[in-house]
Amino acid sequence: MRFQDKVVIITGAAGGIGLAAVRRFASEGAHILAVDLEGSDLDAAIAEADPFGVKVFSQPADCSQASDVSAYVERCLDEFGRLDVLFNNAGIEGRIIGLMDYPEDDFDQVINVNLRGVWLGMKYSGPAMIANGGGSIVNTASTAGLLGARGLSAYVASKHGVVGLTKSAALELVPQGVRVNAVCPSPIETRMMRSLEQGFGGDQAEMIRKDLASRNPMGRYGEPDEVAALVAFLASDDASYINGGIYTVDGGSVNGR
Repeated sequence: MRFQDKVVIITGAAGGIGLAAVRRFASEGAHILAVDLEGSDLDAAIAEADPFGVKVFSQPADCSQASDVSAYVERCLDEFGRLDVLFNNAGIEGRIIGLMDYPEDDFDQVINVNLRGVWLGMKYSGPAMIANGGGSIVNTASTAGLLGARGLSAYVASKHGVVGLTKSAALELVPQGVRVNAVCPSPIETRMMRSLEQGFGGDQAEMIRKDLASRNPMGRYGEPDEVAALVAFLASDDASYINGGIYTVDGGSVNGR
C-alpha cells in the first residue's frame, strides 16, 4: 500500500470529497487526522476509516484561524509523531450574487476560508514535513480557479488565489523535500453543487443540474472518489517528479469551452 504507516491530515474531511479522501487514504494504509469546522460532523470521517484498521483522530478547527491550524498540526504531531501529507481541502462556496452587491463580510469569509486557510495549512504543516524529511501537499482549487463565473466573484477569486499559492509554494518548498500540487474539480456530486444548483436555479435546481451534466463532455457529474484517486496519486511517491501542477478533474469541461 502506498501510504502504509504514513500520516495524512485532511481538512474539510466531513464533506463529499473529504470523506472520499479519508476512505482512499485509509484503504492505502495511512493514519489520518480528520479536520472540519464542527467536531460532530467528523463522526462520518472516522466511520469511513474504521474498516481499514488504521488510526484516525478528529480535530474541529476553523481553517481560517492561525491558532486552530497550528493546533491541528500540533495534534497530529502529538498523536502520530510525524506528518507526511496535507490534503488542504476545506472550502465554502459563499453567496451567489453580483460583485457590486456582494456584502463585504461575506466576501471576506470566502477569502478567509478558501485562500487564507490554504495558506495557513501550508505555513504550519510545511515545517512539520521538513522536519520529517519531506512530504506532499495537495490543495483543492476548482475549475473556478481557471475560469470566471457570474455571481461567484468571491469564490472564483479565492480559487484563482489557491492556484497562485500552489505554484509559489511548490517553488519555495521543494528544495526542502515538500512537493505541492493542486486539483481543480467540478462539477462533482457534493453538497456544494446542490447549493449552487439551488442558488442559480431556485425551483428549477434540477433543470440546472441536468443542463450542467449534459454540457459536460462526459455527460455527467464526477464522483468524490474520482477526485480522491487523483489526490492520492499526487500525494504518493508515484508522483515524485510532479510539483507545482494544477490538475483538472472535470470530465473535460474546461477543455471544451
